[in-house]
Amino acid sequence: YQRRVRDTHTVTNSPSEVKKGSLNTKSKLLRAMFRQQYDSDITTWSPQGRLFQIEYAMEAVKQGSAVVGVKSKTHAVVAALKRAPSNELAAYQQKIFKIDDHMGIAIAGLTADARVLCKHMRTECINHKYVYDTPMQVNRLVVQIADKAQIHTQKYGRRPYGVGLLVIGYDQTGAHLFETCPSGNYSDWKAISIGARSQSAKTYLEKKFDTFENLPMNSLIKHALLALKETTGQQSEGLTIKNCAVAVVGLNQKFELYEGSALSPFLDNLDTFETDETMTT
Repeated sequence: YQRRVRDTHTVTNSPSEVKKGSLNTKSKLLRAMFRQQYDSDITTWSPQGRLFQIEYAMEAVKQGSAVVGVKSKTHAVVAALKRAPSNELAAYQQKIFKIDDHMGIAIAGLTADARVLCKHMRTECINHKYVYDTPMQVNRLVVQIADKAQIHTQKYGRRPYGVGLLVIGYDQTGAHLFETCPSGNYSDWKAISIGARSQSAKTYLEKKFDTFENLPMNSLIKHALLALKETTGQQSEGLTIKNCAVAVVGLNQKFELYEGSALSPFLDNLDTFETDETMTT
C-alpha cells in the first residue's frame, strides 16, 4: 500500500503545475472563442491588429490551382493549371480570361469573384476605348482593380475578393506582368506564380528569370510550362492538353489563348527543351 501511494505521488503533478496547465488550456479556448468575434466583418480588428477576413481571402488564393506568369521585352505569358473535375460530367474550370486585344488575366482563388472583376475590367477597357479611341494602359487598369479590392477591405457589410490575379498586357510602354491580391496590393513582376504549390514554381523562376528578357515567344511559353510543371507534384500525371492552358500577348501579337490540341506543339517538345536547358545551366 505504501509503495502504491509513493508511486502515485511521484506521477501526480504539483498543484502549481496543474493550475498552470489549466490556465494554458483556458487561454487557448478564450483565443479560439474571441477569434470568432473578430472575423464576423471586415472592419473589426483583432487585439493583435489583424483582419481575419483578409487573411481568409488570402488563404483562398493559396488554395486555388497554380498559375504562372513570365515576361520578356516583347511578350508576356501566363500558364494555368486547371483543377481536375470531381466527376466525369463536370468540365475543367476556366482559369484564363481575355480582357481586351492587348490584355488578359489568369486567376487563382474563387472563380465567381474573378468573373466580377473580369467584367469590371472589360467594361473599363470598352469605356476607355470609346472616350479616348486608344487601348487602356495596363498599369492604369491594374491600379483601378487594386483600389476596387481595397474598398472591400474597409467598408462595413462587404467582404474581400477571394481571388488573386496575374494581369498580362502590352501597350506603348512595353510588356507588363502584374499581380493583384485581395488586400488591395499590386506588384509588377518579371516572373511570378500564385496558387497551390506556387513556391515550387517560384524556385524554378528564380533560377531562370535572368534569361527571359530577350527570349522569343515560344521559349518563353515553354519556360512558363516548365515552372507550372513543378507545381503538379511527383504523383500526378503532369501537364496534359486537358489540365493546362496558356495565353500570350506582345508586340504585334494580340492576346491569344492556347487550350486543348493547340497546346500539343509546346507540350510535345517540353521534355527535350527541359533537357537542353539543364545542360546549358
